[in-house]
Amino acid sequence: MMNRNQVRPQRRHATPSRIERVRRQAVPKPRVIIALLLLLGLVSVMLLDGYLRAEVGNDQRVRSDASASKVPDSVLDGGPFLSFQGGTARTRSVPDKTIVLTFDDGPDPEWTQKVLDILDDNDVPGTFFLVGSMVSRYPDVVRRMVDDGNEVGVHTFTHVDLSYQSAARVTREIAQTQLALAGAAGITTTLFRAPYSSTNDAIDNYSWPVYKKLGAMGYTSVFIDTDSEDWQQPGVSKIIKWATPKSGKGASVLFHDAGGNRAQTLEALPQYIKKMKSKGYTFTTVSGAQQRAQGQQGQGQQAQGQQAQGQQTQAPQGTPGTAGNTLQSNPEQAAHRTADTATLWEGRALLGAVAVAEWTVPGLAAVLAVVGVAVLGRFAMMLVLARRHYRQRNRRRFTWGPSVTEPVSVIVPAYNEKECIANTLNSLAASTHPIEIVVVDDGSTDGTAEIAESLGLPNVRVIRQPNAGKPAALNNGVRHAHYDIVVMMDGDTVFEPDTVQRLVQPFGDPEVGAVAGNAKVGNRTTMIGAWQHIEYVMGFNLDRRMYDLLRCMPTIPGAIGAFRRDAVLEVGGMSEDTLAEDTDITIALHRAGWRVVYAEHARAWTEAPASLGQLWRQRYRWSYGTMQALWKHRKSVTDRGPSGRFGRVGMPLVVLFQIVTPVFAPLIDVFTVYAMIFVDFKASLLAWLAVLLVQLVCAGYAFRLDRERYRYLLMLPLQQIAYRQLMYLVLIHSCVTAATGGRLRWQKLKRTGEVGTPAPGTGVR
Repeated sequence: MMNRNQVRPQRRHATPSRIERVRRQAVPKPRVIIALLLLLGLVSVMLLDGYLRAEVGNDQRVRSDASASKVPDSVLDGGPFLSFQGGTARTRSVPDKTIVLTFDDGPDPEWTQKVLDILDDNDVPGTFFLVGSMVSRYPDVVRRMVDDGNEVGVHTFTHVDLSYQSAARVTREIAQTQLALAGAAGITTTLFRAPYSSTNDAIDNYSWPVYKKLGAMGYTSVFIDTDSEDWQQPGVSKIIKWATPKSGKGASVLFHDAGGNRAQTLEALPQYIKKMKSKGYTFTTVSGAQQRAQGQQGQGQQAQGQQAQGQQTQAPQGTPGTAGNTLQSNPEQAAHRTADTATLWEGRALLGAVAVAEWTVPGLAAVLAVVGVAVLGRFAMMLVLARRHYRQRNRRRFTWGPSVTEPVSVIVPAYNEKECIANTLNSLAASTHPIEIVVVDDGSTDGTAEIAESLGLPNVRVIRQPNAGKPAALNNGVRHAHYDIVVMMDGDTVFEPDTVQRLVQPFGDPEVGAVAGNAKVGNRTTMIGAWQHIEYVMGFNLDRRMYDLLRCMPTIPGAIGAFRRDAVLEVGGMSEDTLAEDTDITIALHRAGWRVVYAEHARAWTEAPASLGQLWRQRYRWSYGTMQALWKHRKSVTDRGPSGRFGRVGMPLVVLFQIVTPVFAPLIDVFTVYAMIFVDFKASLLAWLAVLLVQLVCAGYAFRLDRERYRYLLMLPLQQIAYRQLMYLVLIHSCVTAATGGRLRWQKLKRTGEVGTPAPGTGVR
């Protein structure tokens, strides 16, 4: 413990040479690179996850009555298998007494697996038209599907209607699905089915060029001639009835193994298979049906024999990664091709990226749900405790103890404050409480000390010292103070006449070691000033009411704070260990057993940063300094008795509300944008507006308590969109700096001196 006239020695940091500064600027800062990489990675993962679920716009059929005048009648009235040979369209039908079971919209981890179980139990194959995004999310299901002898086809990557898309979009949808198939099962396929176009007569003048293009690439477009309409969930009996072909004809039958509740499909499917077998029907895949049709027509016997022997066949042009050979001799899977090495690894890379997205996005969503609950909980806590604080302090019988009337020392550290020092000292000279003013000039080079002396104000002493930093200046002021209570303020701040009197009254309670005042933004006429004004009233002063009631005030603002001189000396004075000396000494006083309170009616008007650059530097230092102070006093968590109250209550609250939730809070806005684009725009917007309304209520109540004009709240929505994001980025930057072991020096902000002493009766407005 130090005696009354001693303070801890201050360390001075050597000024870096110009060469060192240039060298530092030339080398990229690792923390900046890390932050940018993390941001890029997160955005990439979220975009991938969103793309897997629904591409932006054009995700449903937009025309249903287009003309089919350009489509040949032989195609519109033909069989369900459409291919092109030499540019000529050709269709084939399913042979009589033959069923091709086709399933759309999978794979699904629940429904598709159960469909596969049914097919295995009944020893029949199926042809599954897969959505590429689902393939990339559930590759194990596709692998089982192929291993069980089923056939697969392309159903686009995002289930989009290709009829009205650009050629590039068509190519991308097909190629990405083929990559997913390659990564999942090591194959590509020559089968294709377009979403929203299950029957031949769905082809129109818009979609016909797409089918011609796919045919030229070697694809067989697969339609149906019998629809179970299971997607309507009409009941098991109707599904079976509608899926049954007439008069012993063959059929390409449509079921669904994903895209909704398929319980009725699962119940109907085994009954349907048994019924059709009892009628003498056999089941096969699309390839198997085509080969049977060729055999009945007496055509293509040689080609069929070659496929049965596993010889090479021509791969569809434009099919990514086809090695030009069939995967195996199984005629039921003749449409499958072995993916070449490059496509195989590209597909695996795609699945790897999707797996990362599948784990990351839901994980972040869960974290953000917790953060969201914490944020809303904080708002609720602030409202309840602020109300209780207001009622407690405004009781008629409330008193801190005997009225404090003895003189106090006001310490004004100043470094190059020529624009502000006169306003500051003139405001103090009007104080209704007896004070002495100790101006500590910290090596100013702009004549600050001379200006202070030239004012000729009574009870003003100017102490000059070599430049050593704000903590050293404050300690020097404490050393030269004549009175037991010292008030500390910034050189760019002005007090109202009764500020000091209101600020020191809590010292009537002998347990009180320090008092935090109510700092107000003086230069609030600009947009950035108005944003900070809202933040000060809501984010700082409403918080202080809460912390005051909980007896764990984390920070006495440097702009306005009062201390028992003995308490300051007891904890070793203002420390240079951190960049937030105000937070540091506040926590130190808590640990020393002193009570720290909030005097909401003691107002100080400070000049807030007037540019984004200055604001960034100020808040960067505040955030980083707060982290330093919390780390320095981390052992307060284990302190016992009254001295450990801050560690048990204040420390967790500060870490949660000032570090953890703000770090993750930007992701809430990012996820809101994500949800607006990929999920539900209206619901997401309403959720965001609901949170904004909660904040508006809190801000409105804070403005009411501080008797501020509500008109500034009109800036709140824009503040939430722009200013708040900047503050989050500052905090994230500080966290990265702390994590990478970076150091931050004090930085002097440019002042204008525009904040003067408020006129009587207008100070609160």
